[in-house]
Amino acid sequence: MDNKLIKILINSDPWTEFRTRVDLLDEPPESAEVLSARGKMITHPGIDSLINELTGWPGIVLSSHKSASQLFHKLSFIADVGIKKDDPGISAITGKILEHISPEGPFQLPMNIPVHFGGTGQDQYAWALCDAPIIVYSLAKFGLSHDDRILKAKDYLTRLGRENGYPCAVSKELGKFRGPGKKDDPCPYATMIMLKLMNLYDKDRESEYAIKSIDSLLKLWAQSKALHPYMFYMGTDFRKLKAPLIWYDIIHFADTLSNFQYAKNDRRFKEIVSSIDQKADKNGLFTPESEWKAWKGWDFGQKKRPSTWLTFLVYRIKKRMERNK
Repeated sequence: MDNKLIKILINSDPWTEFRTRVDLLDEPPESAEVLSARGKMITHPGIDSLINELTGWPGIVLSSHKSASQLFHKLSFIADVGIKKDDPGISAITGKILEHISPEGPFQLPMNIPVHFGGTGQDQYAWALCDAPIIVYSLAKFGLSHDDRILKAKDYLTRLGRENGYPCAVSKELGKFRGPGKKDDPCPYATMIMLKLMNLYDKDRESEYAIKSIDSLLKLWAQSKALHPYMFYMGTDFRKLKAPLIWYDIIHFADTLSNFQYAKNDRRFKEIVSSIDQKADKNGLFTPESEWKAWKGWDFGQKKRPSTWLTFLVYRIKKRMERNK
């Protein structure tokens, strides 16, 4: 990265400045510049608004995991930018999350799956593999990675892995519910967010569960015209640049896999990163090609101008590619 681009990133939103200093410039966490950026981030109205909203956890009854307004997606965003358990308001949020733990270990959300989809039609607390890993991931990122409750949930979810990644799995409260796909197919989104969780733990990052999941996802990329299990396509919409990291799209996909040396060595993954890199403008910045309406007002919640947060995400992927070749 040239100095001009670095200057743009560190003079943008405080979460972009903070993560740029830590992740791209390798500045020490205790440095005055990093502490200043983090202080501005914690008190920023945007972050403060998200934390205030999250104190209403768990929010409305879950109807769509893809909805960008779901609280568990907002939880993962504040975890991703670097909010920690001791920051204002976070203990209240984590306390509410920990009130609803399933017998298996994963944390529950209020859901209502209609009878004709295999559910009970009743409001109830339950979990699914398209939400549980994100909650566990967020709690671990907050600084609770070694809490026994987080470890129990993480270990249970990890053991659900199969030869082709992770299935569409739900807790017993949801009855026979399963997404629109073949029972033996992997769920691409569940597989991806399980990799996101496994990356936080050394033994899981190098595990067979991780290797098989990476192979499964890269196979889907290589055969994207023919394979789209559970209706997760890797076509035009998937390949549009989008932030924050919420659903199944190329930036979330590349950001997740770029943490794994096994993936970085694969020509298919290099092809993915190259396809992203080619979308830089003349200044090296990246403009969102798709947007989440729930994030309107954030610099990535529009498609008319470059986003510094999206640009940071791309350069972090590129830096990971250069590391430990």
